[in-house]
Amino acid sequence: MSGRRGNLTALAVLSVAASKPMHPYEMGQAIRGWGKDRDMKVKWGSLYSVVAALEKRGLLEATGTDREGNRPERTVYRITAEGRTELADWTRELLATVDGDHTRFRAGLSVAVVLPPDEVVEILRGRLRALETGLASDEGELHRVRGTVPRMFLIEDEYALATARAEVKWIYALIAELATGTFPDLEQWRAFHESGGLDGGTASAWAAAEPHAEEHANERSGDPA
Repeated sequence: MSGRRGNLTALAVLSVAASKPMHPYEMGQAIRGWGKDRDMKVKWGSLYSVVAALEKRGLLEATGTDREGNRPERTVYRITAEGRTELADWTRELLATVDGDHTRFRAGLSVAVVLPPDEVVEILRGRLRALETGLASDEGELHRVRGTVPRMFLIEDEYALATARAEVKWIYALIAELATGTFPDLEQWRAFHESGGLDGGTASAWAAAEPHAEEHANERSGDPA
């Protein structure tokens, strides 16, 4: 995994910047308003430095300044083509990687709309194969040591197996919904990509959530930046 992809604050920034140009404070409001900080760990104190780092890497670019009332001017940034590619590749990585860190999988799910649904299905099928292989191995090992190791020393392994089984069951159900067309808003999801891919689709997807952003932000007080 790329070291540059270890900071999920950058993923959160790219995901909201994909909807429209924003200044960093607005990005923070969008991240919090759209609940992205529940889906991934956001380090609020480093938000501005993350934006600067993304600009340096060519994933964001300044488009001008914005002023609200008597507030100082703020630089507005938009996501670049390279930023959209990074966002999509990062999402693929998070959805596919089985490493025991469920928070990263949740982060990938939270931005999965940046990929076409058929691609998400294929990625999840690959994840299932990896999960089932690991599950079979772990179940075999637990069965082997039972009877020789007191159960009080095995309950964490039982928990890990139960969690893995639950994830496998949930992913099977999600794939079935996507593959059979019973997933709500699936056609809208497809249309996002057919009408413009990440440029048109992602903007529309996040714009649809915007009416709720201020409501959620007000419920969770504090300066997001």
